[in-house]
Amino acid sequence: MTNPLLDFSGLPRFDEIRPEHVGPAIDHLLGQAEAAVKAAETVVPLSWERFVAPLDDATERLYRAWGQVGHLQAVMNTPALREAYNANLPKVTRFGSALGQNLVLFAQYRALAATPEAVHYDAARRKVLDNALRDFRLGGAELDEAGKARFSEIKEELSALSAKFSQNVLDATDAFALYVEDEKELAGLPAEVIAACRTAAQKEGRSGFKLTLQMPCYLPVQAYADNRALREQLYRASAIRASEFGDAALDNSSTINRILALRAELAALLGFDSYAAYSIATKMADHPSQVLAFLQDLADRAKPYAQRDREELETFARDALGLATLEAWDLGYASEKLKQARYSYSEQEVKQYFSEPAVLAGLFDVIQRLYGLQVQADTAPVWHEEVRFFRLVEADGTLVGQFYLDLYAREGKRGGAWMDDCRNRRDTPAGVQTPLVYLVCNFGRGADGKPATFTHNEVTTLFHEMGHGLHQLLTRVGELGVAGINGVEWDAVELPSQFMENFCWEWAHVQAMSAHVDSGEPLPRPLFDKLLAARNFQSGMFTVRQLEFALFDMQLHSGFDPARDSVLELLDRVRQAVAVNFPPAWSRFPHQFSHIFAGGYAAGYYSYKWAEVLSADAYAAFEETPGELAETGARFRAEVLARGGSRSAADNFQAFRGRAPAIEALLRHHGMGG
Repeated sequence: MTNPLLDFSGLPRFDEIRPEHVGPAIDHLLGQAEAAVKAAETVVPLSWERFVAPLDDATERLYRAWGQVGHLQAVMNTPALREAYNANLPKVTRFGSALGQNLVLFAQYRALAATPEAVHYDAARRKVLDNALRDFRLGGAELDEAGKARFSEIKEELSALSAKFSQNVLDATDAFALYVEDEKELAGLPAEVIAACRTAAQKEGRSGFKLTLQMPCYLPVQAYADNRALREQLYRASAIRASEFGDAALDNSSTINRILALRAELAALLGFDSYAAYSIATKMADHPSQVLAFLQDLADRAKPYAQRDREELETFARDALGLATLEAWDLGYASEKLKQARYSYSEQEVKQYFSEPAVLAGLFDVIQRLYGLQVQADTAPVWHEEVRFFRLVEADGTLVGQFYLDLYAREGKRGGAWMDDCRNRRDTPAGVQTPLVYLVCNFGRGADGKPATFTHNEVTTLFHEMGHGLHQLLTRVGELGVAGINGVEWDAVELPSQFMENFCWEWAHVQAMSAHVDSGEPLPRPLFDKLLAARNFQSGMFTVRQLEFALFDMQLHSGFDPARDSVLELLDRVRQAVAVNFPPAWSRFPHQFSHIFAGGYAAGYYSYKWAEVLSADAYAAFEETPGELAETGARFRAEVLARGGSRSAADNFQAFRGRAPAIEALLRHHGMGG
């Protein structure tokens, strides 16, 4: 099989996929999928095996291949691959739109749901049918022909704009470099960061040091660089990425306005009064007003704590650091100095104990203790030499699933951290198709022959993404449409990931996952106690910052008109209401807000805070039964992770917790009382 994108016999052949494979593979798979749709339109008599299964077969192959292309575009972006991706994106989008608007298929699904056979379907199949009927309506199937055509045009343009938004952010990030000759300019930076900057310069045949906007460089500069001018220079470069202040070809200003206008038009076509209302139709929440009330209530509770945090930081910065004004590029630096002064430790001191081999061993131990599963090293074709591959097995050796781990930042790789599915669980005539996922981070590499070390926040990020991965890997559902995170309400998707973060704060687990990069000694208990005491350091400021993003997102998609109002002015109004930190007027945060303009979080960013309510309350069940980790873990696996989208998230939570979620645990965990 010469085209690796057409090989579904085993693991993806990432080491062989080339840009020239994309077009022919997608055209071939689109042809198969379109033929399957035609065949499904005339299936009589209707049954799951004759109607749903063949459709799933064809569309799964298409989206698995396209998923591999999209993944490579995110982690190994090249001009040729980007060109191939952008050329094929409209074709895939058009197919998806046509599928969602196919009235004949809609009628077939309704007819299948009405058959005597359907009455006896299990919960997963019934949920697939319910979701399909809902999604046909949301996909424009009931529009007239002109409406369908316009809906498809909008979806296609939105796909292209989202890809362009993300690519602009990536290109603007990679385009920046600051070369420093004198090491004294880097005073305060950790030794491994300085070493990495020196290595980056040497790779280009230059002397001195190369600083970039990649997170392993940018974040330490903001937190540790004594050189205030250096902090400001990198802050400014980061804050104006993909805006009118840089390369005009990478300016996301018009892209943002166009995306918002198209989303509003799409929602109106379907009879919704806003894109937020359209988005919430597939979420746990009932209406945008309910979400806004939840966010405002949390803001009212959190803002007094945030104001106290800000006042303390201003006082410290003035009295201890001599900073008469606390600018945006001082926040990270002053906060780190205040933390060191108050708790007598630094993030860098702690970081030396979280060496990569120990952290991974500790993470895998938590999985074993919670769910009785073992993580074992495995082999697979990979897209970069640094990528590793693992298998997850039951105690008896039965394969549960496999995952890729891509930990380090590099040029051509999208920033941030994420999990994505490569292949979902599915029951087939040949047996169970096991799930396969990607876990991607952007950490710094080890230097001078030593393994990488992680900040505690990076350890938490790794646990977070593994939580997403376990949601996908531990599903017991055999129907594609509701296996893993498929069909799970978007505002509940973050529950398993945020739940996993809690184990980064338990002494037994932290001790097991730490080994000093030089001595191999575990994190000392007194240092952990300081880390724990500082857990809620500035939690008020952090909370209102997340609420700022969530309120901005929800208001942006609730009746906002870019033709009459300014995105930046809306963000300023939100900040005036809830924020305590105000960036300079030239900051262009929306131009880099990929979550809502290039990801799946449009009118859904609030889900991070709502899922915190769910995850804190779920973890409280473990706190209440401290001697029953395996037993409680088994219940969480069975009632939440294994169920996937085959049952509503509210029902999953009720089955695990015995009641509806409550906010008290979240407030307690954040040190904000009741």
